[in-house]
Amino acid sequence: MKLESWQSQLALMVGVFAVATLLAELFGAANLGVAVTVGQLAFAATYMFLIVKR
Repeated sequence: MKLESWQSQLALMVGVFAVATLLAELFGAANLGVAVTVGQLAFAATYMFLIVKR
């Protein structure tokens, strides 16, 4: 997958955030705040991956 444009990189990060939040909810996060925190961590990890990959 080519992630040259910032739009595709942003779409990837938002997608990872959404999927991680959904998975946290499905696996029994205590509340939505905890699930969103997991999503934020996944977003940040993806962001760092994209920076290091360059």
